[in-house]
Amino acid sequence: MSARTSRSGSPRRVVVTGLGAVTPSGLDVEALWDAVVAGRSAITRLDAPGFAGLPVRIGAPVVGFDATGLVDPPLARRLSPVQLWSIAAADQALAQAAADPDRVRGGRPLPWDARRTVVLAGTGSGPVDQMQAATRALDDRGPRAVPLSLVVHGAPDAAAALLSQRYGARGAAHGVTATCASAAVALGDALRRIRHGYADAAIVVGMEDCLNPVNLSSNANLRALARGDDDDPTRASRPFDRARRGFAMAQGAAALVLEAEDSTRARGATPLAVLAGSGASSDAHHPTAPRPDGQGAAEAVADALADAGIDPYADDGIDHVNAHGTGTPAGDAAELAALERVFGALARSIPLTATKSSTGHLLGASGAVEAVLAIRTLQTGVIPPTINLDDPEFPDWDIVTTPRTTGSVRRILSTSFGFGGHNAALILEHPDLTEA
Repeated sequence: MSARTSRSGSPRRVVVTGLGAVTPSGLDVEALWDAVVAGRSAITRLDAPGFAGLPVRIGAPVVGFDATGLVDPPLARRLSPVQLWSIAAADQALAQAAADPDRVRGGRPLPWDARRTVVLAGTGSGPVDQMQAATRALDDRGPRAVPLSLVVHGAPDAAAALLSQRYGARGAAHGVTATCASAAVALGDALRRIRHGYADAAIVVGMEDCLNPVNLSSNANLRALARGDDDDPTRASRPFDRARRGFAMAQGAAALVLEAEDSTRARGATPLAVLAGSGASSDAHHPTAPRPDGQGAAEAVADALADAGIDPYADDGIDHVNAHGTGTPAGDAAELAALERVFGALARSIPLTATKSSTGHLLGASGAVEAVLAIRTLQTGVIPPTINLDDPEFPDWDIVTTPRTTGSVRRILSTSFGFGGHNAALILEHPDLTEA
């Protein structure tokens, strides 16, 4: 069985038919897109009492989200905000994929065979607030104060179970954890399940909420975070700039619905994009630092290109890179080294952008958020900017700093790399492209 055939031997393209997002930059896909294209930063100062005295007090929180009516109140009280964001994002994506906004609220069946619909939740940490709250309750009031719901709802896979129950999806439902590459790995897993005929559709959610004093302190102690020492926290995230000092942590969720193209045609749905390829690798190098030569990241990118049947040196290859681009000194340099290993002399001429400069770094959810942004680029032909790039350390690379209208973007590479040496890459194509 080849990498691009189903169990019956017929080729199966995998398309994206639904998108959803609850992020610091907006509570739906259009709000997110508008903010990022406009170059508006969601990074702000964290003034809540719990952040007082921390070495880093900036981040990108979700603002204005209202879960009223989303789930029954007793369940809402047991869930973490990140799980509610995930449900809201998945509802948005499924409503678009089903071409019926009332489908989710009305509890009608999925538009696919429920047994062949999978649910994957990509997250680096899951609902960490529940474990932290339970630990405080144990210390303060004893074991009887630890909530029963911690066992059910406190794990990284809990969101997948919640969503499968919500929609009646009876295929595999589980969490995927690979630090900041989690959501991208989950999308790759879903791609292969559908391509090889083990599923017809997948609901994939990327979710993360580590914007709390414990996780902020740990990352600050690693010197991974931008401190925002100036008076304007919106300028703290500076990918590829000489003054970059780290990333700004963010929270949120994004969702994508994937399905087999033949299923899409049969039910008259409209594909938004093709998920044409994915690749993943491990640096096998260091707990936090990337390989300086970019070898592991390059292997993930090369595998994604091969999976999509794309020659990296061809004139009709990749039109745009949505880079991982966190703003850490080592990470940004290693990513460009990886791209140069794969694309050679062409690497520096491919338009590249780092949207974390606007959204902040959503950690395990970032691969899903950036896949959503990449699809909007395919749809609109607009490449969003990398903001705060005032003094480029890599001036001979085509790093986009103002919105660029190209007229046509056909193929996009989206990269995700994480602590532990996790690397993932996705290839997204315009749906009008014919399969190679």
